[in-house]
Amino acid sequence: MDTMRDRLAPVVSRLLDEDPRVAVVLAEIGRDAFTEAWHRHPDRVVNVGIREQLLVGVAAGMALTGLRPVVHTFASFLVERPFEQVKLDLGHQDVGAVLVSAAASFDWPAGGYTHMAPGDVALLDTLDGWTVHVPGHPDEAETLLRHAVAAGDDKVYVRLSVQANRDALPVDGEHFRAVREGRSGVVVAVGPMLDAVLAAVEGLDVMVLYATTVRPFDAAALRRATATAGADVVLVEPYLAGTSTAAANDALAHVPHRVLGLGVGRRELRRYGRVEEHAAAHGLDARSLRERIGGFVAGAGGGGS
Repeated sequence: MDTMRDRLAPVVSRLLDEDPRVAVVLAEIGRDAFTEAWHRHPDRVVNVGIREQLLVGVAAGMALTGLRPVVHTFASFLVERPFEQVKLDLGHQDVGAVLVSAAASFDWPAGGYTHMAPGDVALLDTLDGWTVHVPGHPDEAETLLRHAVAAGDDKVYVRLSVQANRDALPVDGEHFRAVREGRSGVVVAVGPMLDAVLAAVEGLDVMVLYATTVRPFDAAALRRATATAGADVVLVEPYLAGTSTAAANDALAHVPHRVLGLGVGRRELRRYGRVEEHAAAHGLDARSLRERIGGFVAGAGGGGS
């Protein structure tokens, strides 16, 4: 199976051909995949070199002229390094762009901590008005990329990962999707966490919601789910643990509830290892998730809110 990132250049190159508003801004990373598109559209495919602050600044300038820029590099260089430009050049000037990241939380362990960004979604949460898509399969990534580019002048972040679920599900860029029924708690599986979550809850009487668009947070879906499955909620996110606990708490402010946020821990892992080893070290493998989810919904496990 190809990766989510493999879909980026073909999809966006077609959009460049179809829509004269679409532009692409790169900072070396991913340049070769857009070579043909650059030959066709040299005025709308721009490589700024290894200058990530300029990457976002150029995109904001394009947006001010009416273009719809798609901006791509690793998550740590796209959200964290140029955060001031994301906040001011896009947010303060009230213009939009589609930020598309690669490498996710720990997709390239050999790159070390400089190429990891488990805090990216939490960081964007400090800003107003961002839509955040976290696809769990290349087919979903393609759908959400098209949705993001077509989203008027909105500010959209699309988080691509080498981790993926076996099968794609229909996604609409808005809603959580119920993929399993249950009556003893709700587990929200975000993007590429779905397969591990489904394996972890086998035999447990819990409902599973699948989330590929996490901002805005689908509070209505969570409220509907807890009305039938009870108000014990576990969030399983492929980025910083607890990123969405506040959103879940706000959604359920009208009822007594408990929320457990599972995800990437704050402790820095200083061995390269493999993606699977990082997932296990953060408790995001199926065995660890089963222990933590099972204990929580039984009333015996890790803290809630």
